[in-house]
Amino acid sequence: MTEIRTKAVSYDAFGPAAEVLRSGEHVLPAPEAGEVCVELAFSGVNPSDVKARAGSRPGVTRPPFAQIIPHSDGAGVICRVGEGVDPARLGERVWIWNGQWQRAFGTAASHIVLPATQAVPLPDGISAEVGAALGIPGLTAAHTVFAGGDISGQTVLVQGGAGTVGYLAVQLAKSAGARVIATAQGSGLARAEAAGAGAVVDYNADTIVDQILAANDGQLVDRIIEVEFGRNIATDTAVIAPNGTIAAYGSAKDMTPILPFYPLLFKAVTIDIALIYLLHEQERQRAIQHLHDALNRGALEIPVAEIFPLDATHAAHEAVERGGRAGTILIDVKG
Repeated sequence: MTEIRTKAVSYDAFGPAAEVLRSGEHVLPAPEAGEVCVELAFSGVNPSDVKARAGSRPGVTRPPFAQIIPHSDGAGVICRVGEGVDPARLGERVWIWNGQWQRAFGTAASHIVLPATQAVPLPDGISAEVGAALGIPGLTAAHTVFAGGDISGQTVLVQGGAGTVGYLAVQLAKSAGARVIATAQGSGLARAEAAGAGAVVDYNADTIVDQILAANDGQLVDRIIEVEFGRNIATDTAVIAPNGTIAAYGSAKDMTPILPFYPLLFKAVTIDIALIYLLHEQERQRAIQHLHDALNRGALEIPVAEIFPLDATHAAHEAVERGGRAGTILIDVKG
């Protein structure tokens, strides 16, 4: 099988997006046994992609590969299959997870070659734009909401309910029968409420603990979906119920938090730190099923804030860095 030429954006050094991201043509190997080649339509841009390109991950001083095509999320159509992959998958619409995780070439390209299991069939009627946001944001939301099992009748607190992951987590928890309380600020308060939160609290409020408890009829909450673990640990400790779970997927504002161990101990709190790249296969399949079920029921909206052409990938990275988005940032890899 012949090699694959792909138009892509890549970098070979850390730095500002406009300085290090370059458009060009790359050669990909043909898919080997168990692999597929996907002709991509859209690539999703996530904060982790931006941090990796900027070189802001602790302890990482240089790119792990000589040339990197960034981004782990994407959606497209399978155009080639390797040995052992059912030829019936040719032409199948798919979405991608872990496209550039521990690999040199990700989804900021017209094509990607990767293991067939990382190309998930996209449900009928679901757009490629939505598919390109299912990898990191979708799986993170689904895993943190459902990893502990059925949440029907429980109270779930979503810290940062207007963010990309939080907005999805609110919808998933609500559609699963939970009472949902969310925190946000500014225009994000209305956004989190529109997602389905029964109560929304400004996370800057001095009375945040009292407001969260009041929203839950004075009761402690069963599960917390946490975007800023370090900053919010005092609040989380105060409002979590005995045997409750804090499912944390971020802590950017305080990477070395001090934990109030004694109060956590005497509530027997579970702290579940989620890194979506490292899910066990069964965990990932459960999260995928929850996402597909919610999409098929019309219970999950995944808004797109802006779509950039491939040659403007640097501007897409800058948009993610600025924050305050009302949806995901995508690259039209054919644009």
